[in-house]
Amino acid sequence: MIRIRSQEKGFTLIELMVTLTIAAVLALVAVPSFTAYKRNAELTSAINTLLSAINAARGEAMKRGMQAMVVPADGRSWIKGWIVFVDKDGNKAYSEANDITILTQEPLESYFSISGTGSAAVAAPYILYDGSGYSRLKDDGFSALTLSLSRNDLSGRSMYEQTRRIVIAKTGRVRACKPARATDTSCAESATQ
Repeated sequence: MIRIRSQEKGFTLIELMVTLTIAAVLALVAVPSFTAYKRNAELTSAINTLLSAINAARGEAMKRGMQAMVVPADGRSWIKGWIVFVDKDGNKAYSEANDITILTQEPLESYFSISGTGSAAVAAPYILYDGSGYSRLKDDGFSALTLSLSRNDLSGRSMYEQTRRIVIAKTGRVRACKPARATDTSCAESATQ
């Protein structure tokens, strides 16, 4: 008698367990890396948005030969968004009716915080460019300043690693950087982002 042997299709329980074990190990390795990548991408996007707004203000000031400013949308906190405008009436304050609005930015996510130095840290913070593209104070002095953007949902070294700075020289030159260490406020020791 001839027996016809049928082939079984599928996989064994042992094969399934090995596959699931390998998938679990890969997930444990990949998820933390993906989280760090996502955080870094969000931070880079936020700092680049602010950097482009500052560059837009400088460009408009030079193009029009007038003062241009970047101010917080609520007049107090950069995290609430910002407004870029040409100060057409020359009063160094935003007036929707009298000034030329270049762009407005919506508030950033609540897990970001922004701090500043110089005119970016006063009670009513601002960044002001004259018609030549120089960074100025409202009393017409030259101004160098720094803005720091970081995530406030982290602590310790993770928070420090998730910090970026925008440095504006008195000449008006703007650059973004990742500080080499926490005390590197001007990013003198670090590479550009």
